Amino acid sequence: MEPFPSDRIQLPRNMIENSMFEEEPDVVDLAKEPCLHPLEPDEVEYEPRSSRLLVRGLGEHEIDDDEEDYESSAKLLGMSFMNRSSGLRNNMSICRQNPNGSCSVPSARTMVACTVVLVIAVSLIIYLLPKCTFTKEGCHKKNHTMELIYPLASNGKVFPWAKIRLPPDVVPLHYDLVLQPNLTTLKFAGSVKIVVNIIRVTQKIVLHSSGLNITKATITSAEGREAKPAEFLEYPLHDQIAVMAPEALLVGQNYTINIEYSSNLSDTYYGFYKISYKDENSEQRWFAATQFEPLAARSAFPCFDEPAFKATFLIKIKRDEKLSTLSNMPKKATTPVTDGIVQDEFFVSLKMSTYLVAFVVADLENISRETNGSLVSVYAIPQHLNQAEYALNTAVKLLEFYQKYFLMNYPLEKLDLVAIPDFQSGAMENWGLITFRETALLFDSTTSSAMDKKLITAVIAHELAHQWFGNLVTMEWWNDLWLNEGFATFMEYFAMEEIFPELHSDEDFLNLIFKAMMKDSLNSSHPVSSAVQSSEQIEEMFDALSYIKGASLLLMLKQYLTKDVFQAGIEVYLHNHNYGSAQSDDLWDSMNEITNGTLDVKKLMKTWILHKGFPLVTVVRRGKIISVQQEKFSYHVETENWTSNASYLWHIPLTYITSSCNFTHCTNAYLLDQKSAVIELPEEVEWIKFNVDMNGYYVVHYAEDWKTLIDLLKNNHTALSPKDRANLINNIFSLAGLGKESLEKAFELIDYLNKENSTAPLTQALFQLSLIYSLLEKNGEQQLAARVMHRIEQLLGDKIDQQRWTDDGTLSERELRSTLLTFACTHGVRNCRTTATEMFEKWMKSNGTTSLPSDVMKAIFTAGTKSSDGWEFLLKMYSSSVSEAEKSKMIEALASTEDVRKMIWLMQNSLEGEVIRAQELSHIIATVSRSLPGYLLAWDFVKENWKKLTRKFHLGSYTIQNIISWSTSQFATKAHLLEVKSFFESKSEESSQLRCVKEAIETIQLNIQWMERNLAKLQELL
Repeated sequence: MEPFPSDRIQLPRNMIENSMFEEEPDVVDLAKEPCLHPLEPDEVEYEPRSSRLLVRGLGEHEIDDDEEDYESSAKLLGMSFMNRSSGLRNNMSICRQNPNGSCSVPSARTMVACTVVLVIAVSLIIYLLPKCTFTKEGCHKKNHTMELIYPLASNGKVFPWAKIRLPPDVVPLHYDLVLQPNLTTLKFAGSVKIVVNIIRVTQKIVLHSSGLNITKATITSAEGREAKPAEFLEYPLHDQIAVMAPEALLVGQNYTINIEYSSNLSDTYYGFYKISYKDENSEQRWFAATQFEPLAARSAFPCFDEPAFKATFLIKIKRDEKLSTLSNMPKKATTPVTDGIVQDEFFVSLKMSTYLVAFVVADLENISRETNGSLVSVYAIPQHLNQAEYALNTAVKLLEFYQKYFLMNYPLEKLDLVAIPDFQSGAMENWGLITFRETALLFDSTTSSAMDKKLITAVIAHELAHQWFGNLVTMEWWNDLWLNEGFATFMEYFAMEEIFPELHSDEDFLNLIFKAMMKDSLNSSHPVSSAVQSSEQIEEMFDALSYIKGASLLLMLKQYLTKDVFQAGIEVYLHNHNYGSAQSDDLWDSMNEITNGTLDVKKLMKTWILHKGFPLVTVVRRGKIISVQQEKFSYHVETENWTSNASYLWHIPLTYITSSCNFTHCTNAYLLDQKSAVIELPEEVEWIKFNVDMNGYYVVHYAEDWKTLIDLLKNNHTALSPKDRANLINNIFSLAGLGKESLEKAFELIDYLNKENSTAPLTQALFQLSLIYSLLEKNGEQQLAARVMHRIEQLLGDKIDQQRWTDDGTLSERELRSTLLTFACTHGVRNCRTTATEMFEKWMKSNGTTSLPSDVMKAIFTAGTKSSDGWEFLLKMYSSSVSEAEKSKMIEALASTEDVRKMIWLMQNSLEGEVIRAQELSHIIATVSRSLPGYLLAWDFVKENWKKLTRKFHLGSYTIQNIISWSTSQFATKAHLLEVKSFFESKSEESSQLRCVKEAIETIQLNIQWMERNLAKLQELL
């Protein structure tokens, strides 16, 4: 899935043990301290005591689950100390080992002391739990029946499963799914037959269901001709149902579960959801589509909704004969059902995960082209079909490239790309039926800019890469989501460089890595591979670390292994695990098959996958001797969850170039797998630059050598590549934030920018200076902020004046033009607003009929909305525009207004989804937050509408992450810190424990620290 551009903390162990002695112990969440004893992916997360039942009288023969159930029960009863007792016994020995390996008997005093301690401990246990007899099976009453804790089902009966993860005793093989959506009543009816295989004897089949009104459930054995009615129990807290068999289900046998149900089409962006749009005649039409990743297939049909439970699917959809349907597979047949209703049947799918199932019911048109035996089609609503050609051409080129690179054909006969009128993400990689937000698929030659073209290309490249990474080979559980998303992101940029070099996509990837490192530098960050359990934790894995950090680690590995070795490792990985599931170690094992002992890839990469954050490498040059030392890049803000950095050690594939040879083929490599090392150069050099082209995921501090590099940029900046120059700018400002370098030196380094013509260093410098400007402006330092803006104008003013208000030039030049002019018009730099306002007024006088250059359209619209008439006219044009690219620029310009009432109206209207779709809300909040009057309004809006926001977008989702970040990231006072903390603490535990909430709080603390450290220095400097 392409997003559109929390760890829970454990009670200290003494508190866990103390909780045993409370009269009614609260639940202990053992997932809350991943650094000590990480929760295994299949361990249970327990519910509040109000939702649990103490089940007595269940004998051993009635419990067919493994011994984890006993352990789980012990944990729930507050007996976690029992888990450690066996370990203590194993480690205690009657004899004490001498250095030579022999044993000596302990002294009599030691024996007596140990005996006394043991007697006291046993007495205490017996006193506290007088009715409990401990055996190796657990805690038994005197009648020898087991005491287990299970939740209550919705009907008040005992639900036979307490874990979030499904039991492993039943696996699905095949689904027959029949659906009948009604786009008039906005409801749907369904039935599903699931063929399952029994791994262990059981009398229950536990699977997922969410919000479905189940009316009937039956079970049929492989030999049985008659379906037997089955009782079913529902446990909504875990989205689970249990189908209770009338008799034991036997190992190795197949059974068929048949479930009939109905539900409403969702009004969120999850599951099987409804969308309204206006057709060519401005009539309201309805559209039904799916978005199942990560946990929403269960809201469309009962299923085993975990990625490792792969199965085949036969899908049939009954629909109005005037509409059309699409699903993962090609259509097999269409048959009449009743008057005006027909049924479409699709071919049986390949083996795949439930989150990849998809179907669309709508009035759509398409264009198609065949390549290598597969029919590639782009679908859109009729009035948008003329914008589909670029996407079709791009998809065909990318599909052909991937098949050659992976040495593995795309396995389906068709590939559909569908533009959805209202879609939360950028796109979703459903196998054979990829769904997109319209702006991520449709290209209008008159209104789409160079940046729009790059976005569309990138999203298609990402989703097509998923057809192999994610669909063919799927991560086993969501803790390894990076295997899907990191790989797809890496392949997205790699493929674009290979096929579309004119787009300069590597510059975009560089900027994304810089932003990911800002997030990863926080203590509230998480390892790329992290244990997750709850739906909120799973949703939060869809973040910059899974996507961008994951991709950048693969880039670093590719550079270190060489491209041929890396490609061969990928081929082995795909071949070994196709149609199956994989973990991170499977990828490293595949790479090790190719390196064949010359390098332990697993040992190298585990230091990156299992550690959060990234290293700071300090370089000291003394003649030919280069000393390098690594430590964790850390701000050392004392938070509640602060973790020590002492144990962090990465295996860092360092790269460097020197003044003696600074071409790419002269790149040197060194693996730093210790805290420090010494590199001896063959000769003395004038300068050395590490992390060539920013291909490594680390920051470099040059100590005394910063002055040498500053002089190099002033005198001969082209001695370094544009990416290396951007890397230096990013690193020195990061180090200034850390307190390891001065802001003065950072400003000195960017003094050369008036000679800079490349996009990457210019955009990185503008980004860093804008952060400082925004922080000062929002915190009462307007005069100092104005001086920062004056400095920006000194550095970039001439460059802004040189920009032409046209669409000519290379794509990189056009993108830079758009960035610089939008910034200048937003902040009133030079004569940008004057020129843009004149162009807007001409456009307005023509009633929007004259064409505007697409690359500068956003700058023109932004200037035009400064007047009330201009804003109103742009809103009218927004409502009537048929170009999604144009509407996207309009909405950002509308949100750039300085009129408070208009800002509030935009946010409220987008949440309601009437004039402006809810998919635009996070974009609107981000834009509103950038302005001085808007940043407080945005936070107030989030507070007042929190319940509506989390219902529409779900806790932990990428949208909620962005909304929280944008609405709080510019606060820098203790009052705001307290307000943000208090607000989230007043909400549910799920809200307060979100990782993005912890990031927001930590960011405010860092802002406060930055202001305290740098305010006086800035006043002197500027």
